Amino acid sequence: MKRWAALIVCMLWVYAGLPGAQAGQGEPGVPGVAAPAAAEILVMLHLPAPHFRADGYSGASYRDDAGRQARQRIAATLAREHGMQLMEDWPMPALNVDCYRMRLAAGQDPAAVLAALSRDSRVAWAQAIQDFSAQGAASGAVTGTGDPLYRVQPAAAPWQLQQLRKSATGRKVLVAVIDSGVEAAHPDLAGQVAVQENFVDGQSYVAEEHGTAVAGVIAARADNGIGIAGIAPDARLMALRACWQADSGTRCNSFTLAKALNYALLHNAQVINLSLSGPPDRLLQQLVGVAQARGIRVVGAIDPTRSDGGFPANSPGVFAVAADDAPHHGEQCLLAPGRDVPTTMPGARWGMVSGSSYAAAHVSGMLAVIGELKPQLSGERLHEGIVRASGPAPLTGIDLCATIMRITGKCSCACPNPSTENLARSP
Repeated sequence: MKRWAALIVCMLWVYAGLPGAQAGQGEPGVPGVAAPAAAEILVMLHLPAPHFRADGYSGASYRDDAGRQARQRIAATLAREHGMQLMEDWPMPALNVDCYRMRLAAGQDPAAVLAALSRDSRVAWAQAIQDFSAQGAASGAVTGTGDPLYRVQPAAAPWQLQQLRKSATGRKVLVAVIDSGVEAAHPDLAGQVAVQENFVDGQSYVAEEHGTAVAGVIAARADNGIGIAGIAPDARLMALRACWQADSGTRCNSFTLAKALNYALLHNAQVINLSLSGPPDRLLQQLVGVAQARGIRVVGAIDPTRSDGGFPANSPGVFAVAADDAPHHGEQCLLAPGRDVPTTMPGARWGMVSGSSYAAAHVSGMLAVIGELKPQLSGERLHEGIVRASGPAPLTGIDLCATIMRITGKCSCACPNPSTENLARSP
């Protein structure tokens, strides 16, 4: 025990948030970044209205509907008319559009092409492909075994996780981790990943640091004698690889993220974790809006370098989360543990990480726990039900026990705010 405590104390790693991805620093074979980001755009074409679809395609069969070839011909015509190269397409039935990735010719003005497409009646809308970056990093990892890693988890004591597991563990709640690759065979994640899908074309699914670390914070196995315990250790994960690890950090773009969000919507995710940030994006905003309309909880990591926190954290209804030692970003911002967080790493390792990425993962785990206890609670009432901790550091910003008592009327741990309004009967 003392040996582990000394080891953890010695691991004084300091992390800086990853900088935003820069145009022109592309990775070969990755959609939207093989050339400067401005050289590629997304073009959305309308799908027929559902009640007019003769073939009545569903989420499982829409790619083979009779009108798809016609839309592909329209896309090819648009590409030819505007001197572009049609790269690939992806149906987005959640938004009733097909999405086409197109590459502009060298020297073309993207703004002029987008303006022309916006006036074309065949086009629902067109937009640039934008870059997004993860909001956290790890500067090292350590192989280890033993429960002391749980004892140094910054949420373990303030959130009373051991006591809380007597009431709920996120059982059967499906959390979509839209991120870089997750090591599903990690000893602390074995059996936790229900689905693995890759949306980064030109690369195979690989386990990467950021996605594996986020997954561990949310749902690492509890009481297995090794490593850490996730906030919701009985939740199940959808490991949707829409980001990739590069020299400049963990990066994603509009197209890869949209494909993963569309998949999460079609496959009944209950919580969507987006530990990343970037500029406003129409396609992603609409997909997030559909998720919220369906009662899916969307969690976004705040970018401390952006005055508005960045997208998706700045979107109404999104659970916007910052690390508890980060600058404050308004009353709607939630603060959660985000500094020196032990978690899972590829290669059956554990390491320390910092950043709002991991604070967001804590909140996704919290929402999975609440989702087990109160699955029908509206997003608005859930926002209202979160109890903020008060007092000096090291409180984490959220009083989880009091939150669960307020929402459900039950709590298995010491809840310091018993007088808060009870939302247990709220829809």
